[in-house]
Amino acid sequence: MTNTKQQCKDFTLFSWSKQTGLDPIHAKSADGVYVIDDAGKKYLDFSSQLMNVNIGHNNEHVKAAIKKQLDEVIYVFPGMTTDARGQLGAKLAEIAPGNLTKTFFTNGGSDAIENAIKLARVVTGKHKIISKYRSYHGATYGAISAGGDPRRHPVDRDEMPGVVHVEDPYCYRCPWGQKEGACSYECTQHIERVIQFEGPQNIAAILLEGESGSSGCIKYPPNYWQNIKAIADKYDILIIADEVMSGFGRCGQWFAVENFDIEPDMIVMAKGLTSGYVPLGGVIVSSEIAAYFDERPLPLGLTYSAHALACAAALATIEVYEKENLISGTRDMGEFLLDELNTLKDQHPSIGDVRVTGLLACIELVKDRETKEPMAPWNAGPADMKEMNLVIASLKEQGMFTFVRWNYIFIAPPLIITKEELSLGLSMISNAITKVDQFVQEKELAVS
Repeated sequence: MTNTKQQCKDFTLFSWSKQTGLDPIHAKSADGVYVIDDAGKKYLDFSSQLMNVNIGHNNEHVKAAIKKQLDEVIYVFPGMTTDARGQLGAKLAEIAPGNLTKTFFTNGGSDAIENAIKLARVVTGKHKIISKYRSYHGATYGAISAGGDPRRHPVDRDEMPGVVHVEDPYCYRCPWGQKEGACSYECTQHIERVIQFEGPQNIAAILLEGESGSSGCIKYPPNYWQNIKAIADKYDILIIADEVMSGFGRCGQWFAVENFDIEPDMIVMAKGLTSGYVPLGGVIVSSEIAAYFDERPLPLGLTYSAHALACAAALATIEVYEKENLISGTRDMGEFLLDELNTLKDQHPSIGDVRVTGLLACIELVKDRETKEPMAPWNAGPADMKEMNLVIASLKEQGMFTFVRWNYIFIAPPLIITKEELSLGLSMISNAITKVDQFVQEKELAVS
């Protein structure tokens, strides 16, 4: 029998990893909140793969819609129309906030970011983009330049010009030394100063994640988004909300910015749009931006834009969100998750902070709660991951797949997860964290 797992290692490349020594899970099937490997071992999917399989694996409604579309139109060039394209566009205009009315469809999140930046620059005639250091917007050149994630460092000599990064409102580790809930929003004052330094006449857009994701689920302070919107309006700057990870129910709303009651000029989407069943992304733009191209050619184009099969999958996925009440259910599950994580925090001295919005959550592990010394530093190399590797190994052994990065453990299961399944996953995480509690206890003993 052909060893297809070995073929994957021999003939394909794996993202963000050195290729030697990899031992990936060889997935043979998936259903609901579980992925099953070739030995029959079940893994509780606690991160919806890459925070995208929001409706869970193997959904029959979406599968049926894909099969139906296969018998109709699979692909036509983007200058043609299809039922799936029109119906999806109308549905997105219905669920998007405010006057976001027209969508340009892409292949995924990275190229959606690229096209949103291009639109902002064309429409405003300005070129600079402001984004955060602790952010990730994708891996293509423009997107990785816009993000502040250190994965850009190996390629940043060739990065897209015109990106200006700013500090984050990281309340647990405030860059300005302020106490949580007792500050004067130095974080947004900082952004306004940067705008003044760079010249408002040069800045096309502020690009922010609707809710922070893979940089640590760094929660925005209550009025942060409103302050950003006010600054953007003051200087005639567009707002681009990156909802690739935080959209489609993940944060308890169709789009996370709705939690803050603000209306961006563009929303970038992907991931939960189809829950990964077929690749698809998009940029929803305001009616004002759309009107700019009424008499001007739209300078965007992709071979697979508005792919009929992908549009049909997205439309069916949105129907699942609605029929199964997954968005309101996610708000309830988020409250349950926060309570459970606070209980875990009381039990484990290595948990420094927990951050939850809907079913997008992060546990931050530290060696010392008082100094907040991280269990692994930001942008940790292999030598810095000794303690966290114990967590990763324990979770895999127990039968969990989730995203562990630096000193963060992410929790972003499919929105269909039950309280029993969520509790099971949290017990696995608790067992894994026990492996690193010893490093806190050893330090405390050494001090005493």
